[in-house]
Amino acid sequence: MTFRFCPQCATELQWIELQEDGGPKSRLRCPACDFTHWNNPTPVLAAVVECVDQQGQVLLARNAAWPMPFYGLITGFMEAGETPEEGIRREVLEETSLEALGCSLIGVYDFQKKNQVIIAYHVPARGTVKLSPELVDYTLTPPAQLECWPAGTGHALADWLRSRGIEPRWMPPRS
Repeated sequence: MTFRFCPQCATELQWIELQEDGGPKSRLRCPACDFTHWNNPTPVLAAVVECVDQQGQVLLARNAAWPMPFYGLITGFMEAGETPEEGIRREVLEETSLEALGCSLIGVYDFQKKNQVIIAYHVPARGTVKLSPELVDYTLTPPAQLECWPAGTGHALADWLRSRGIEPRWMPPRS
């Protein structure tokens, strides 16, 4: 979210450099009331969903808001008061109707394009896939046939594949 005006006093924000713990830092600040827009990254949860009822195939889904025919991991935002593990179990259930049988951390990934920090998990799950309205399609793919994408959650998928002894294959760059 980009702020233009102070949410406390409605004065237009300005880029003001001040001394902080790590040295001088320029941030959007209010010259009238000293409000600072910190612009901290948002935590996003991601799941490599392994469908145990489908011979361990991985579920990739297509978001209705995506402009291109791209399939990716199940993702979502943490809710206040939940742990990342609780959040990813909730997201998998909400978005796919699958029951998470566990979750193990794959890693934490920087996604500066959207000012996010991705916390990725491997989630073995079972049940019948029924997508939420925000998802329009899904695929089930054997791990050895997956192709990783060179951004965000694609790095988590690659790390998960390596942990299974599978060298990741990468999608060709888009032109």
